[in-house]
Amino acid sequence: MQRIGVFICHCGTNIAATVDVKKVVETVKLEDGVVFAADYPYMCSENGQQLIQNAIKEQKLTGIVIGSCSPRMHEATFKKAAAQAGLNAYMVEVANLREHCSWIHKNMDEATEKAVILVRTAIAKVKLNAPLTQGTSPVTKRALVIGGGIAGIQAALDIAEAGFPVDIVEKNATIGGRMAQLDKTFPTLDCSACILTPKMVDCAQSDKIEILSYSEIEAVKGFVGNFTVKIRRKARYVDETKCTGCKACMEKCPSRKGLNEFNMGLNTRTAIYIPFAQAIPNVAVIDPQQCIKLKTGKCGICSKICGAHAIDYEMKDTFIERQYGAIVVATGFKPISLDNFNEYSYATEKDVITSLELERLMNAAGPTGGTLLRPSDGTHPKVITFIQCVGSRDVSGCGKPYCSKICCMYTAKHAMLIREKYPDTEVHVFYIDVRTPGKNYDEFYRRAVEMYGVDYIKGMVGKVYGENGKLMVQGENLIDGEQVTIASDLVVLATAIEPEPSVRKVATLLTASIDTNNFLTESHAKLRPVESPTAGVYLAGVCQGPKDIPETVSQASACAAKVIGLLVKNELKTNPCVAGANENMCNGCGQCANVCAYGAITYEEKQFRIGGGKTETRRVACVNPAVCQGCGACTVTCPSGAMDLKGFSTKQIISEVESICKA
Repeated sequence: MQRIGVFICHCGTNIAATVDVKKVVETVKLEDGVVFAADYPYMCSENGQQLIQNAIKEQKLTGIVIGSCSPRMHEATFKKAAAQAGLNAYMVEVANLREHCSWIHKNMDEATEKAVILVRTAIAKVKLNAPLTQGTSPVTKRALVIGGGIAGIQAALDIAEAGFPVDIVEKNATIGGRMAQLDKTFPTLDCSACILTPKMVDCAQSDKIEILSYSEIEAVKGFVGNFTVKIRRKARYVDETKCTGCKACMEKCPSRKGLNEFNMGLNTRTAIYIPFAQAIPNVAVIDPQQCIKLKTGKCGICSKICGAHAIDYEMKDTFIERQYGAIVVATGFKPISLDNFNEYSYATEKDVITSLELERLMNAAGPTGGTLLRPSDGTHPKVITFIQCVGSRDVSGCGKPYCSKICCMYTAKHAMLIREKYPDTEVHVFYIDVRTPGKNYDEFYRRAVEMYGVDYIKGMVGKVYGENGKLMVQGENLIDGEQVTIASDLVVLATAIEPEPSVRKVATLLTASIDTNNFLTESHAKLRPVESPTAGVYLAGVCQGPKDIPETVSQASACAAKVIGLLVKNELKTNPCVAGANENMCNGCGQCANVCAYGAITYEEKQFRIGGGKTETRRVACVNPAVCQGCGACTVTCPSGAMDLKGFSTKQIISEVESICKA
């Protein structure tokens, strides 16, 4: 005979404000099998847990139901409390009365009725629960970092510092990411390269870090502590072990019309190139779309000139497979496309540029050697207009609905640098709001206005067009209540940022969650901000949401701390809620294996008695409990109903449905 205890939490007023908790307790007391029911203001508190433990011991409970907030928040807490009182942790069920009931109802009678139904449903399930025991699995003491920007670099350095080997997989020919393209950083205006380059060098020199540049993730199998990752090493047509980075090949290469991606297409590069002076690894790469030898079979000058004999035109993509215990995703961002913003004339006017293009124009290593010159005619601009929120906070469908967070600050940075270097230059900024949510950020903005005389105009820009060699910026001044037109020499668009397009592929491979804006979703915004819902996968940098460099570095170090905490363990507890096949019902069709994202299902040939002393050989499914993650995909796919999930069996689910229908 089941002896079930029910415990209803007020959760302060989160539940009690719209649910009559006392009535719920009195109603469920009458349910078959319930021998104890009680309520408490905060069931997750120490006193609340003690109440549960005392009831388990005194009432000799065989199962308990907690009516509280999301199991995602507190299920582990209640299971631990039950286990300490001698009850198997898997004899605990949580009815979500906050997110599923109180927060979505305003009428108390309706909410109370629904709360009773939810608790009855949990009671029906716990009656069919069975004690389960967690297994263990070993931990591979190696980490993978996907992305070699500042987030990936920081995470890798911290993990390596703890003594664990780390691989950085970067799709580009060098690590460094977007930060390598910046000139200065706010709010200190220190040199971006001066901060980043030492960290890049530390990565290269660390005996714990292996940089797999010009590489991409192809496949991921396994689970937390035991990921198997297939990595594509793209053919760079240059042997990394031989190349010395002397750049002799670049000096002699006749193909010089390729757009320089690092300089945002503002100048050209050779077919064989090293992206920038501080590149790590300092190894050349050949662009097959531009190389005359690879396209026509002719030329081959770089091979002839290379004293190290590093050029290999026959090089092919190769694949390596490695084991990892944890994965950090740090795939970074890119500025959004401006194809939907024709009003700014970006596609037709050379002197309408993006903020990142301005970074390269102002950088000493950029296409103009750090001298600010107009792309159209190479002259110094006397009037520069910045337009904020281009594509950000845009609900029209052309841009992004979110704030990109960094634009206000980097525009203030650009304005200050221009005014400091070129005091005779007028700088205007059209803005919606000035957002400065960081330490010393508002002071930085005020310096731009008060000390450097930057003209901030509150209003939107409707149109940018060319007229008599000038760019006419037509907008509104909401403070003065008038339309303004500014004749400018250069217009800079503070464009929205979005995750790198590759993040969707990475999310699919890792079975990680992604939101409508393609940002990877954290497990819990407040309590688990760097953890993906996929165990063992952590998120760093702008792949999770817009953020500046300090926040990115902080998040990367937080990821590293989580990874280190995982890798120090020799083994992990496994989830006992795994699938299993009824061999008598299994027909070996293979559909369950096809949908299993973890590769947990294989097949065996087994002998079965069929009566009359005869046997037959049948192909049946076998589940590896160490690999299975209990997702349940196989159970809903199985046409014969042979697959079932421990802790969430078909029988248990049907009993829940029936309890709802009875209500």
